Amino acid sequence: MKKSKRFEVLADRPVNKDGFVEEWPEEGLIAMNSPLDPKPSVKVENGVIVEMDGKARDQFDMIDTFIADHAIIVDNAEKVCGTDSLKIARMLCDINVTRDQVLEYTLSMTPAKAVDVLNNMTVLEMMMGVTKMRARKQPSNQAHVTNVKDSAVQIAADAAEGALRGFDELETTVGVGRFAPTNAIGILIGSQVGRPGVLTQCALEEATELQLGMRGFTAYAETISVYGTEQVFTDGDDTPYSKAFLASCYASRGLKMRFTSGSGSEVLMGFADGKSMLYLESRCLFVTKGAGSQGTQNGSVSCVGVPGAVPGGVREILAENLLAMMLGLECASSNDQTFTHSDLRKVARSLMQMVPGTDFICSGYSSTPNYDNMFAGSNWDAEDYDDWNVIQRDLKIDAGLRPVKEDEVVAARNKAARAMQGLFKELGLPEITDAEVEAATYAHGSKEIIDRNSVEDIKAIEQMMNRGVTAIDFIKGLNNAGFPDIAESIFNMTKQKVAGDYLHTSAIIKDWHVISAVNQPNDYLGPMTGYQVEGKTWDDIKNIERAIAATDI
Repeated sequence: MKKSKRFEVLADRPVNKDGFVEEWPEEGLIAMNSPLDPKPSVKVENGVIVEMDGKARDQFDMIDTFIADHAIIVDNAEKVCGTDSLKIARMLCDINVTRDQVLEYTLSMTPAKAVDVLNNMTVLEMMMGVTKMRARKQPSNQAHVTNVKDSAVQIAADAAEGALRGFDELETTVGVGRFAPTNAIGILIGSQVGRPGVLTQCALEEATELQLGMRGFTAYAETISVYGTEQVFTDGDDTPYSKAFLASCYASRGLKMRFTSGSGSEVLMGFADGKSMLYLESRCLFVTKGAGSQGTQNGSVSCVGVPGAVPGGVREILAENLLAMMLGLECASSNDQTFTHSDLRKVARSLMQMVPGTDFICSGYSSTPNYDNMFAGSNWDAEDYDDWNVIQRDLKIDAGLRPVKEDEVVAARNKAARAMQGLFKELGLPEITDAEVEAATYAHGSKEIIDRNSVEDIKAIEQMMNRGVTAIDFIKGLNNAGFPDIAESIFNMTKQKVAGDYLHTSAIIKDWHVISAVNQPNDYLGPMTGYQVEGKTWDDIKNIERAIAATDI
């Protein structure tokens, strides 16, 4: 058969390098509207849920029991379940219905009822719902700050630039576990150079992550994973109850934390129980609510290739973000792991969160080139900064970033690298040389970073941790090294953990004032209400350096 030249050209397009599969409901390869999902139902006796989503209480698994006992406002549950799901869906995108009025319904739903509501909504209608249901009025963004060499000085420089560019949270992780303390120090120091008050974390196994937080290396955590089926939960040696206990450990030590979940994880682990991805994610989010976590990182996250391969998968990702907000949770809406070869598809997936705005539009915009991203590569990286800023400018939206000037970035990176040099000396860690500082100041990524003696570094890190160092040692060391302003910022961050204000839902810190759903609740009710991009914010977004001034024309 003679081939069409047009189809030959199309076959070479990047999007056709992506993987796609047909729906297979029995194995969970279906995004939404599965014929195998349970129908909504609830029955309450003496204040206890005795039936939920087609199961009597004696048939509940541990997830059902936890949700029934801890995640649903029982008094209103039967009324809400009996309300037409289409009516509630219309309330979500009706500008005449307030967020609080919607929450009166959504906080009393069962997982299947929430899914039934969302199945009625288009992507556009869900975006309208997100605009209203986001907990904090002002949207924000979060970045990954990692590199393949676990270079703490590069992490500090990249964190300084990321904070300067507008990220309110920065997250690192490690290639080699024993570098976690110095990576955590690097992102902490760099963030406070770029903009004091930026929150930082180091994603690790949970015991180490909690220990670092308690010793002041980090300010928050979000890698506390929950799952939608009992088998997947227990495969990880966890239960909803153990996750709830862990959440209380973080909160009691003044550390902000949110759970992580997302469509596709149960399919990948082989135990989807024949349910749709949205239904399983609904169960995850109800567990998150019941455990007392102030928020969630969701939107498929590291499993995005699974929903990305089935029909309606990107719609489902938006639906699970909206569902988190329907439960009153802070939502860091993913947009992190890469899932496509197509730049067009990448942008289309992200516009679902960029346009209406979420608490953190990305839960991991890579502040490095993707070859340095230790979270398996991000949907957006350091080479996309200008594109992101121009999209904000084009659409007059605030997606959390700001244009910056090269000299400001170079100065911040250099200061962060020098601060690390001084602190390493004060802590008795192996020397960071002037050449390393110079390289980190101007580097695009780790290919330009000078290699270190890893064995020597790891030995010194272990000795440092055995001495019991805490944030107090960083404060003293930075002050002694000639960086009293950075020392003061870390001191102020430590005080925040004592006050605990930033444990409130959707909290970020701006000019040492905590902004959260408590003191800046989303009050969107249609045009010219809610968060408006105006004044200095709009000036900062629109005044990109490459724009020709009127006086130059």
